[in-house]
Amino acid sequence: MNTFISILIGFIAFLHLYIMYFEMFAWETKGRKVFSDFPKELFGQTTAMAANQGLYNGFLAAGLIWTFFIENEIWKDNVSLFFLACIAIAGIYGALTVSKKIIFVQTIPAVLTIILILVF
Repeated sequence: MNTFISILIGFIAFLHLYIMYFEMFAWETKGRKVFSDFPKELFGQTTAMAANQGLYNGFLAAGLIWTFFIENEIWKDNVSLFFLACIAIAGIYGALTVSKKIIFVQTIPAVLTIILILVF
């Protein structure tokens, strides 16, 4: 089960690196596709804001990647749980304020992984 949990953590970290990429570097191209309901004329005006959000997603990914280098299982679980909880909370807020899809992309994978860590 630890291997499966590690795969989930890696997937979530990769997802947040991708989010960081398009929010920081491709906001006006990929961002338009991801957030198709967002008014097109606002993408240029919100580039700096999106880049700031991307930076935070990069920090979340870095926290999860860090867990692959922690040898102590208790610390590894605690750090994983912290960053996964941050992601789940951010996903809930995003689903309430931006798009309901965020709950499926961000919150559910994080919560599933939290449950698996706590059970196994």
